Amino acid sequence: MNAKLERLSQILQIVFGGRLRSLTENLGEITVEVGAEDYLEVVRTLRDHAELRFEQLMDICGVDYSAYGNGETTCKPGRRFATVLHLLSLEHNWRLRVRAFSPNNDFPVLDSVCGLWASANWQEREAFDLVGIMYSGHTDLRRILTDYGFVGHPLRKDFPVSGYTEVRYDTEAGRVVYQPVTIEPRENAPRIVREAGYGEIGHV
Repeated sequence: MNAKLERLSQILQIVFGGRLRSLTENLGEITVEVGAEDYLEVVRTLRDHAELRFEQLMDICGVDYSAYGNGETTCKPGRRFATVLHLLSLEHNWRLRVRAFSPNNDFPVLDSVCGLWASANWQEREAFDLVGIMYSGHTDLRRILTDYGFVGHPLRKDFPVSGYTEVRYDTEAGRVVYQPVTIEPRENAPRIVREAGYGEIGHV
């Protein structure tokens, strides 16, 4: 960890103490994990504290960790849905990733940060639409990418690749209709054949 990240890490630990469930550094960026009960107050402090000043929200995404496992997972078993924020401090020129897990896998809910960053509005709607995370306090939480009649959340790991319904134009009815998927699921793993030495330096 370079001196700049070391300084940020020290400030975070001093300001938040035990409210940080974890603090890790990877690929030149620090990730902190906080509890759902502390999430809103922690990010408010990250924005307003003079030594932190993460005034810009770069991104929000919802993550389904149900199939996560690269052998180095820092996520505790049983916690499935998380919201991840990417923050930028223009004043101090450093970045931070903040992760908070919903305590309920059946009905994931976290506080909305729209009151802190107006740009969170559409990003939280996207996380709700695609992953199914509810944001308490969001004033207009509705689907943003899928159709209003869409069933399910397509970025959940248990959502079928083909979905549950398909849309087609019915000439007899004179309108678009929804119907159960007629495509049979199949696995299509292509066989790749390459000549010996492919990719090696000097190979023609």
